[in-house]
Amino acid sequence: MIKHSTNRQPNRRQVIQTGIAGIAGAAVVELTTQANAQQREPAPKPVNPNSRFAGKVVLITGATSGIGRAAAIAFAREGAKVGFCGRRENLGNEVEQQIRKNGGDATYVKADVTQPKEVESFVNRIVEKYGQLDVAFNNAGDVLSKPLHEITVDEWDWVQNTNLRGVFLAMKYQIPHLLKRGGNIVITASQHTVATRPGFSAYTSAKRALLGLAQAAALDYGQQGIRVNVLSPGITDTPLFQRTTGGAKEKVEAARQLVDGLKRIATAEEIAEAALFLASNDCPYITGVSLLADGGMMSGL
Repeated sequence: MIKHSTNRQPNRRQVIQTGIAGIAGAAVVELTTQANAQQREPAPKPVNPNSRFAGKVVLITGATSGIGRAAAIAFAREGAKVGFCGRRENLGNEVEQQIRKNGGDATYVKADVTQPKEVESFVNRIVEKYGQLDVAFNNAGDVLSKPLHEITVDEWDWVQNTNLRGVFLAMKYQIPHLLKRGGNIVITASQHTVATRPGFSAYTSAKRALLGLAQAAALDYGQQGIRVNVLSPGITDTPLFQRTTGGAKEKVEAARQLVDGLKRIATAEEIAEAALFLASNDCPYITGVSLLADGGMMSGL
């Protein structure tokens, strides 16, 4: 049994260690050192104040590494004021400093998406600072890989609370602000919304539920100017992917072979660009859908 304090999450390292076999589900989890994250990032581009997110305020959960980090940098580069959260203060501060160094505007707030008061405070602090909310990218998540009967109740609750309840909480506190101006919500799910693999009963059930959550919210708020969509990444070269493979060539190659279309693994920056597309006004008639960004992986099933 994983030990954890009352009403708090299990030990993150223990949970992640049980999921190391889940390479295909590793797209949305943030867990590594700053050195790994910075090593794989492309050279920064200057901020474009006239780009598609100029004058917009974007809120991101789980943005201290991986897809969330890449998205925070990309939104800021395209002119957005970015408010983002994560539990690892040192990495959050580093992302904020990097964005500001590149000429962007960002504010990091330490927050755990499983804790309602922390989520509410995070959303309200960003809105109070920037005066509005236009885009919410609900990206925070975690992964677990185990046969169903071996999953503890604590582990099950942690996966559901982080991946599903955390998105519900974020939307609960974001939507009242979005109703004032309209806006876009993007939710990070996974290719597991389409097809899964052995050991992913907890993870897949949470990720598939996100599509139902998004579709219901799209119907609730579509006529009030809010679009809600899901981004479903395939295998992505995030810090967790590096951790789970340990850099072993055979594991990386096995993961690459799963991507039948492009025969390569996505970068976090490529998935972030898909998030920006859904969050922008480039697709004003798209709502309640899941955009599969898997390099053709599901096409080969």
